[in-house]
Amino acid sequence: MKIVMKSMALLMVLVISMSFKGDKPMLAFGAKAPLADVQMDDISGAKYSLDDLKKENGLLVVFSCNTCPFVLGWEDQYPKLKDLADAQKIGMVLVNSNEKKREGDDSMAEMQEHAKESGYTMPYVIDVNNKMADAFGARTTPHVFLFNGDLELVYRGSINDKYENRSKEAEDEYLQNALEALGAGKSIDPADTRELGCSIKRV
Repeated sequence: MKIVMKSMALLMVLVISMSFKGDKPMLAFGAKAPLADVQMDDISGAKYSLDDLKKENGLLVVFSCNTCPFVLGWEDQYPKLKDLADAQKIGMVLVNSNEKKREGDDSMAEMQEHAKESGYTMPYVIDVNNKMADAFGARTTPHVFLFNGDLELVYRGSINDKYENRSKEAEDEYLQNALEALGAGKSIDPADTRELGCSIKRV
C-alpha cells in the first residue's frame, strides 16, 4: 500500500512539474514590449510588427487562438474592444502562438476562416515557434498585455471577471476600464488580474 501511495505521489509531482515545464517569467510592469520589431504574418496576407501596430497612446496585445472555450466565450468582446481602443488611440492585435497546432486547428487557413466567422476587425497574426509568447511570459488563451505609447507594460491579465462569477456574467470590465484610463492618461486599477484560459500549445 505504501509503495502504491509513494508511486502516486511521485506521479503527481511529475505531472505538476511537466505542467510548469517551459514556463517563462511574465513580463514585468514598466518593461518594454519584447520583439517589437519582429514581423509576423497576418491573416490579411500583410506582415506586421508590434511597432507597426502601436498607436499614439499604446498597444493592446491579446494572445488568442481558434478553439479554446475561454476564447470562444470572450471573443464577442474583441470587436468592441477594437472600437474602444481606436477611440483611445490605442492599437490592437491578436497573436496566435499555438505552434503545436499550426498544422491543424491553428493553421493560417483556420485562423482566416475563424476570424471571418467571428467578425474580427483587428490584425490576427502568427507567432512562429511561440517566440513572442515566450518573451512575454504569456500563459493562456486569452492572455492580455496592454502597453502605453512608449510600449511599456501597464496592464496584464484578463478581459473581465466573467469566469470568476458563478453567473458567468461580467461585473468588472478590467480591460475596458484599463483602455479608458490609459487613453485619458490616468492610472490603471487594477493593473494586474488573473489570466484564465487554455494553455498555449508550445512546441
